[in-house]
Amino acid sequence: MIPLDIDVSPFDNSGTKKEGVSLTYKGTFGYAPIFAYLGQEGYSVNVQLREGSTHSQKDGADFLRESIQYARRITKERLLVRMDSAHDSLENLQVCHAEPEVDYIIKVNLRNTSKESWLRIAEDKGMACEQRPGKTEYMGVIAFPEKGFDQALRQVFQVIVRTIDREGQMLLFPEIEVNVYWTSLTCSPWRVIELYRDHGTSEQFHSELKTDLDLERLPAGKFDTNDLVLHAGVFAYNLLRIMGQESLRQDDAPIRGGVQRRRIRTVIQNIVYIAARVSRHARQTIFNFGRYSPWFQTVRRVYQAFA
Repeated sequence: MIPLDIDVSPFDNSGTKKEGVSLTYKGTFGYAPIFAYLGQEGYSVNVQLREGSTHSQKDGADFLRESIQYARRITKERLLVRMDSAHDSLENLQVCHAEPEVDYIIKVNLRNTSKESWLRIAEDKGMACEQRPGKTEYMGVIAFPEKGFDQALRQVFQVIVRTIDREGQMLLFPEIEVNVYWTSLTCSPWRVIELYRDHGTSEQFHSELKTDLDLERLPAGKFDTNDLVLHAGVFAYNLLRIMGQESLRQDDAPIRGGVQRRRIRTVIQNIVYIAARVSRHARQTIFNFGRYSPWFQTVRRVYQAFA
Protein backbone atom coordinates (compact mmCIF):
# COMPACT_ATOMS: atom_id res chain seq x y z
CA MET A 1 0.00 0.00 0.00
CA ILE A 2 1.10 3.53 -0.76
CA PRO A 3 0.10 6.17 1.81
CA LEU A 4 -1.91 9.21 0.73
CA ASP A 5 -1.63 11.70 3.59
CA ILE A 6 -4.09 14.58 3.73
CA ASP A 7 -3.52 17.35 6.22
CA VAL A 8 -3.96 21.08 6.86
CA SER A 9 -1.05 23.40 7.62
CA PRO A 10 -2.04 27.01 8.46
CA PHE A 11 0.00 29.81 6.95
CA ASP A 12 0.55 32.89 9.10
CA ASN A 13 -0.49 36.11 7.38
CA SER A 14 -0.90 38.98 9.83
CA GLY A 15 -4.12 40.97 9.72
CA THR A 16 -2.12 44.19 9.92
CA LYS A 17 0.78 45.42 7.84
CA LYS A 18 3.87 43.61 8.99
CA GLU A 19 6.97 42.85 7.00
CA GLY A 20 5.23 44.11 3.87
CA VAL A 21 2.11 41.96 4.30
CA SER A 22 -1.26 43.73 4.15
CA LEU A 23 -4.75 42.62 5.12
CA THR A 24 -5.54 39.12 3.98
CA TYR A 25 -8.39 38.05 1.74
CA LYS A 26 -11.73 39.29 3.08
CA GLY A 27 -9.93 40.53 6.20
CA THR A 28 -9.45 37.04 7.60
CA PHE A 29 -6.42 36.05 9.65
CA GLY A 30 -4.12 33.77 7.72
CA TYR A 31 -4.79 30.86 5.39
CA ALA A 32 -5.38 27.17 6.00
CA PRO A 33 -4.38 25.31 2.83
CA ILE A 34 -5.10 21.60 2.64
CA PHE A 35 -2.42 19.31 1.17
CA ALA A 36 -2.30 15.76 -0.17
CA TYR A 37 1.07 13.96 -0.15
CA LEU A 38 1.69 10.63 -1.87
CA GLY A 39 4.16 7.99 -0.72
CA GLN A 40 6.90 7.98 1.89
CA GLU A 41 8.78 10.48 -0.30
CA GLY A 42 6.01 13.06 0.07
CA TYR A 43 5.15 14.06 -3.49
CA SER A 44 2.42 16.69 -3.44
CA VAL A 45 -0.50 15.53 -5.61
CA ASN A 46 -3.02 18.19 -4.63
CA VAL A 47 -3.27 21.48 -2.74
CA GLN A 48 -6.12 23.90 -2.14
CA LEU A 49 -5.79 27.31 -0.50
CA ARG A 50 -8.53 28.29 1.94
CA GLU A 51 -8.96 31.58 3.73
CA GLY A 52 -9.05 31.63 7.53
CA SER A 53 -6.78 30.23 10.21
CA THR A 54 -8.76 27.07 10.95
CA HIS A 55 -9.92 24.12 8.88
CA SER A 56 -13.55 23.36 8.04
CA GLN A 57 -15.13 20.28 6.47
CA LYS A 58 -16.58 22.33 3.63
CA ASP A 59 -15.71 20.65 0.32
CA GLY A 60 -13.43 18.21 2.18
CA ALA A 61 -14.92 15.17 0.48
CA ASP A 62 -14.46 16.77 -2.96
CA PHE A 63 -10.80 17.45 -2.19
CA LEU A 64 -10.32 13.85 -1.05
CA ARG A 65 -11.98 12.45 -4.18
CA GLU A 66 -9.88 14.73 -6.40
CA SER A 67 -6.66 13.76 -4.57
CA ILE A 68 -7.35 10.06 -5.08
CA GLN A 69 -7.91 10.66 -8.80
CA TYR A 70 -4.61 12.55 -9.08
CA ALA A 71 -2.79 9.78 -7.17
CA ARG A 72 -4.18 7.23 -9.63
CA ARG A 73 -2.34 9.03 -12.45
CA ILE A 74 0.92 8.24 -10.66
CA THR A 75 0.37 4.73 -9.29
CA LYS A 76 -1.99 1.80 -9.64
CA GLU A 77 -0.99 0.38 -6.26
CA ARG A 78 -3.51 0.17 -3.44
CA LEU A 79 -3.76 3.46 -1.54
CA LEU A 80 -3.92 4.01 2.21
CA VAL A 81 -5.63 7.32 2.98
CA ARG A 82 -4.53 8.78 6.32
CA MET A 83 -6.21 11.81 7.87
CA ASP A 84 -6.39 13.33 11.34
CA SER A 85 -9.48 14.06 13.44
CA ALA A 86 -10.15 17.34 11.61
CA HIS A 87 -11.34 15.19 8.68
CA ASP A 88 -13.62 12.89 10.69
CA SER A 89 -16.84 12.91 8.67
CA LEU A 90 -19.17 10.36 7.12
CA GLU A 91 -18.70 12.07 3.74
CA ASN A 92 -14.97 11.24 3.76
CA LEU A 93 -15.71 7.66 4.80
CA GLN A 94 -18.19 7.32 1.95
CA VAL A 95 -15.61 8.58 -0.56
CA CYS A 96 -13.06 5.99 0.64
CA HIS A 97 -15.61 3.17 0.48
CA ALA A 98 -16.70 4.18 -3.02
CA GLU A 99 -13.16 4.19 -4.44
CA PRO A 100 -11.71 0.81 -5.50
CA GLU A 101 -8.34 -0.28 -4.11
CA VAL A 102 -8.45 2.31 -1.32
CA ASP A 103 -8.05 1.70 2.42
CA TYR A 104 -8.16 4.36 5.09
CA ILE A 105 -7.21 5.31 8.63
CA ILE A 106 -8.99 8.41 9.92
CA LYS A 107 -8.62 9.52 13.50
CA VAL A 108 -11.96 9.90 15.27
CA ASN A 109 -12.96 13.28 16.68
CA LEU A 110 -14.26 12.29 20.12
CA ARG A 111 -16.20 15.56 20.41
CA ASN A 112 -18.38 15.28 23.53
CA THR A 113 -17.80 11.57 24.13
CA SER A 114 -16.40 11.04 27.62
CA LYS A 115 -13.10 9.26 28.11
CA GLU A 116 -14.66 7.21 30.90
CA SER A 117 -17.15 5.67 28.47
CA TRP A 118 -14.30 4.60 26.20
CA LEU A 119 -12.51 3.13 29.19
CA ARG A 120 -15.55 0.96 29.92
CA ILE A 121 -15.60 -0.19 26.27
CA ALA A 122 -11.87 -0.94 26.43
CA GLU A 123 -12.20 -2.96 29.63
CA ASP A 124 -15.05 -4.96 28.09
CA LYS A 125 -13.77 -5.52 24.53
CA GLY A 126 -10.08 -4.67 24.57
CA MET A 127 -6.89 -6.49 25.44
CA ALA A 128 -5.01 -5.05 28.43
CA CYS A 129 -1.26 -4.75 28.72
CA GLU A 130 0.58 -3.27 31.68
CA GLN A 131 3.35 -1.14 30.17
CA ARG A 132 4.82 -0.33 33.59
CA PRO A 133 3.52 -0.09 37.17
CA GLY A 134 0.66 2.40 37.11
CA LYS A 135 0.23 2.43 33.32
CA THR A 136 -2.19 0.10 31.56
CA GLU A 137 -2.89 0.14 27.83
CA TYR A 138 -6.01 -1.31 26.18
CA MET A 139 -6.29 -2.05 22.46
CA GLY A 140 -9.15 -3.49 20.52
CA VAL A 141 -11.66 -3.24 17.69
CA ILE A 142 -15.36 -2.57 17.62
CA ALA A 143 -17.65 -2.78 14.60
CA PHE A 144 -21.15 -1.45 14.10
CA PRO A 145 -23.52 -0.86 11.16
CA GLU A 146 -23.92 2.66 9.83
CA LYS A 147 -26.67 3.92 7.53
CA GLY A 148 -25.48 4.31 3.95
CA PHE A 149 -22.71 1.67 4.16
CA ASP A 150 -22.90 -1.89 2.85
CA GLN A 151 -20.69 -3.28 5.60
CA ALA A 152 -20.12 -2.55 9.25
CA LEU A 153 -17.59 0.18 10.00
CA ARG A 154 -14.58 -0.66 12.14
CA GLN A 155 -13.02 1.44 14.87
CA VAL A 156 -9.67 0.63 16.43
CA PHE A 157 -9.25 2.06 19.91
CA GLN A 158 -6.29 2.66 22.19
CA VAL A 159 -7.03 3.62 25.79
CA ILE A 160 -4.18 4.33 28.22
CA VAL A 161 -4.82 4.65 31.95
CA ARG A 162 -2.16 6.14 34.20
CA THR A 163 -2.45 5.94 37.99
CA ILE A 164 1.25 6.60 38.59
CA ASP A 165 3.31 9.08 36.58
CA ARG A 166 6.72 8.24 35.12
CA GLU A 167 8.47 9.74 38.19
CA GLY A 168 6.63 7.28 40.45
CA GLN A 169 4.19 9.81 41.90
CA MET A 170 0.73 8.34 42.52
CA LEU A 171 -2.06 10.36 40.93
CA LEU A 172 -5.10 11.46 42.90
CA PHE A 173 -7.29 10.80 39.84
CA PRO A 174 -6.31 8.46 36.98
CA GLU A 175 -5.28 10.06 33.69
CA ILE A 176 -7.11 8.59 30.70
CA GLU A 177 -5.83 8.97 27.14
CA VAL A 178 -8.07 7.84 24.29
CA ASN A 179 -7.22 7.43 20.60
CA VAL A 180 -9.80 6.00 18.19
CA TYR A 181 -9.45 5.44 14.44
CA TRP A 182 -11.86 4.64 11.63
CA THR A 183 -10.22 2.03 9.42
CA SER A 184 -10.96 -0.45 6.67
CA LEU A 185 -7.84 -2.49 7.49
CA THR A 186 -8.31 -5.91 9.01
CA CYS A 187 -4.82 -6.16 10.52
CA SER A 188 -4.16 -6.08 14.27
CA PRO A 189 -4.97 -2.87 16.22
CA TRP A 190 -1.32 -2.17 17.07
CA ARG A 191 -0.44 -2.30 13.35
CA VAL A 192 -3.21 0.18 12.50
CA ILE A 193 -1.92 2.56 15.19
CA GLU A 194 1.64 2.13 13.93
CA LEU A 195 0.58 2.94 10.37
CA TYR A 196 -1.28 6.04 11.52
CA ARG A 197 1.76 7.31 13.42
CA ASP A 198 3.61 7.46 10.11
CA HIS A 199 1.08 10.13 9.15
CA GLY A 200 3.23 12.48 11.23
CA THR A 201 5.75 12.58 8.38
CA SER A 202 3.39 14.95 6.57
CA GLU A 203 4.43 17.59 9.10
CA GLN A 204 7.99 17.24 7.77
CA PHE A 205 6.70 17.83 4.24
CA HIS A 206 4.91 20.98 5.45
CA SER A 207 8.13 22.12 7.10
CA GLU A 208 10.18 21.68 3.93
CA LEU A 209 7.60 23.50 1.83
CA LYS A 210 7.43 26.42 4.27
CA THR A 211 11.01 26.86 5.45
CA ASP A 212 13.17 25.43 2.66
CA LEU A 213 11.15 27.23 -0.05
CA ASP A 214 10.53 30.31 2.11
CA LEU A 215 6.72 30.00 2.03
CA GLU A 216 6.21 30.44 5.77
CA ARG A 217 4.28 33.62 5.02
CA LEU A 218 2.30 34.16 1.83
CA PRO A 219 3.29 37.48 0.25
CA ALA A 220 0.12 39.29 -0.80
CA GLY A 221 -3.12 40.64 0.56
CA LYS A 222 -5.12 39.14 -2.31
CA PHE A 223 -6.33 35.56 -2.27
CA ASP A 224 -5.73 34.89 -5.98
CA THR A 225 -2.12 36.06 -5.77
CA ASN A 226 -1.40 33.87 -2.76
CA ASP A 227 -3.11 30.93 -4.45
CA LEU A 228 -0.82 31.34 -7.47
CA VAL A 229 2.29 31.62 -5.26
CA LEU A 230 1.33 28.50 -3.29
CA HIS A 231 0.76 26.40 -6.42
CA ALA A 232 4.03 27.63 -7.93
CA GLY A 233 5.76 26.69 -4.69
CA VAL A 234 4.26 23.20 -4.76
CA PHE A 235 5.39 22.80 -8.38
CA ALA A 236 8.96 23.73 -7.39
CA TYR A 237 8.71 21.44 -4.36
CA ASN A 238 7.84 18.44 -6.55
CA LEU A 239 10.64 19.18 -9.02
CA LEU A 240 13.17 19.36 -6.19
CA ARG A 241 11.73 16.21 -4.64
CA ILE A 242 12.13 14.34 -7.95
CA MET A 243 15.74 15.53 -8.21
CA GLY A 244 16.44 14.46 -4.65
CA GLN A 245 14.97 10.99 -5.13
CA GLU A 246 16.83 10.53 -8.41
CA SER A 247 20.09 11.42 -6.65
CA LEU A 248 19.53 8.49 -4.28
CA ARG A 249 19.48 5.85 -7.02
CA GLN A 250 23.25 5.45 -6.80
CA ASP A 251 25.67 5.88 -3.92
CA ASP A 252 27.82 8.61 -5.48
CA ALA A 253 26.83 11.56 -3.28
CA PRO A 254 29.46 12.78 -0.75
CA ILE A 255 27.13 12.38 2.24
CA ARG A 256 25.99 9.40 4.25
CA GLY A 257 23.84 6.87 2.45
CA GLY A 258 21.00 4.70 3.64
CA VAL A 259 18.43 7.51 3.54
CA GLN A 260 15.02 7.12 1.88
CA ARG A 261 14.37 10.79 1.19
CA ARG A 262 16.63 13.77 0.61
CA ARG A 263 15.51 17.02 2.20
CA ILE A 264 14.60 19.88 -0.15
CA ARG A 265 17.20 22.14 1.49
CA THR A 266 19.93 19.58 0.77
CA VAL A 267 18.90 19.42 -2.90
CA ILE A 268 18.98 23.21 -3.21
CA GLN A 269 22.32 23.67 -1.46
CA ASN A 270 24.22 20.78 -3.06
CA ILE A 271 22.65 20.33 -6.49
CA VAL A 272 20.95 23.60 -7.49
CA TYR A 273 23.62 25.85 -5.97
CA ILE A 274 26.58 23.80 -7.20
CA ALA A 275 29.47 26.05 -8.27
CA ALA A 276 30.22 26.22 -12.00
CA ARG A 277 31.59 28.64 -14.58
CA VAL A 278 29.61 29.30 -17.74
CA SER A 279 31.65 29.63 -20.93
CA ARG A 280 30.61 29.97 -24.56
CA HIS A 281 32.72 28.59 -27.40
CA ALA A 282 31.97 27.51 -30.96
CA ARG A 283 28.29 28.34 -30.55
CA GLN A 284 28.07 26.12 -27.50
CA THR A 285 27.35 26.95 -23.88
CA ILE A 286 29.49 24.94 -21.51
CA PHE A 287 29.35 24.57 -17.73
CA ASN A 288 32.81 24.07 -16.27
CA PHE A 289 32.87 22.41 -12.86
CA GLY A 290 35.84 22.26 -10.54
CA ARG A 291 38.11 19.22 -10.84
CA TYR A 292 37.32 18.18 -7.28
CA SER A 293 33.64 19.17 -7.22
CA PRO A 294 32.19 16.54 -4.81
CA TRP A 295 28.66 16.61 -6.22
CA PHE A 296 29.60 16.64 -9.91
CA GLN A 297 28.96 12.93 -10.54
CA THR A 298 25.54 13.11 -8.87
CA VAL A 299 24.55 16.31 -10.69
CA ARG A 300 25.59 14.87 -14.06
CA ARG A 301 23.62 11.69 -13.43
CA VAL A 302 20.49 13.63 -12.42
CA TYR A 303 20.82 15.85 -15.49
CA GLN A 304 21.23 12.88 -17.82
CA ALA A 305 18.19 11.16 -16.28
CA PHE A 306 15.92 14.01 -17.40
CA ALA A 307 17.79 15.37 -20.42
